[in-house]
Amino acid sequence: MSGTDAETSARPGRTRSGVLREILRRPGGAYGVAVVLVVVLAAAVSLAWTPYPLLQQDVADKWQGPSPEHWLGTDQIGRDTFSWLLAGARTTVFVATLSAVIAAIVGIAVGAAGALTPRWVAEPVTVLVDILIAFPTLLIAMLLAASFGGSLWVVVVAVGIAGGVAVARVVRPEIRIADRSDFVLAARAAGVVRARIVRRHLVPNVAPVVIVQLSLIAAAAVLAEAGLSYLGYGAPAGTPSWGRSLAESQRFIGVHPSAVLWPGLTITLTVLGLSLLGDAVREAVDPRLRTRLGGPPRSGGARGTGSGGSQLSVELVS
Repeated sequence: MSGTDAETSARPGRTRSGVLREILRRPGGAYGVAVVLVVVLAAAVSLAWTPYPLLQQDVADKWQGPSPEHWLGTDQIGRDTFSWLLAGARTTVFVATLSAVIAAIVGIAVGAAGALTPRWVAEPVTVLVDILIAFPTLLIAMLLAASFGGSLWVVVVAVGIAGGVAVARVVRPEIRIADRSDFVLAARAAGVVRARIVRRHLVPNVAPVVIVQLSLIAAAAVLAEAGLSYLGYGAPAGTPSWGRSLAESQRFIGVHPSAVLWPGLTITLTVLGLSLLGDAVREAVDPRLRTRLGGPPRSGGARGTGSGGSQLSVELVS
């Protein structure tokens, strides 16, 4: 058997449309997909249009309630609340996407290093992951902000590092299991080089596990951006941000309780949607969970994802 034949026969089959149907048939999954689509659409629309210019202020119109002119009212300096929240979706998409990308790169690289390298390299990597996972995202962000100043990049790097360590902890055993599987052994016997095995077999085989973790990391990134912006370590003043809007409005909560309603509700619904989406993806790609829930098991699915989602949520939010 040639190397190409071995790779083709070894690669486990996955039906993307089948996974998507499994996600959408769950109420939490359907809600999560809807939230992602709405937030991404809002971010795209805000690039070209907002009901009012973001910098437009009219103190005479401050604290206006919802009306045909201002759909969600105005804030303490007369800015249109809906326009500000619409533009804030750009910040949310930016932080969530880049944090997930960094976490995926760091997690897969560190997880592979801990699973495929000799013992004298793998053991220190494992110990380092166990040490780093004890550091909360907030502490990492504060350390970075003390050195480089508060910015959105501080949030992205902090969540990316924290998420990457958590991904590495979940991915490492998955890579070790996949590395001992029959299709990898067949490819190795056919003379396929190590780098190609990693790229064509190991990474795709752990992709479902990584996707589950990344959906939860995106939720943690939204929450972290809001919390760090509230504390002054995230989005700078003047940047459209749901967390910044919450921070600027919280001092008026006693006089105008609605000031914190819209940004707080937006953050809550978005984080809830991403978290439910992560749970739905985990159930859709894990054969054991699908069988337990009454669905047909899939071949070649992810292994060991049953506890990874809840573990990651606790580690990132703590």
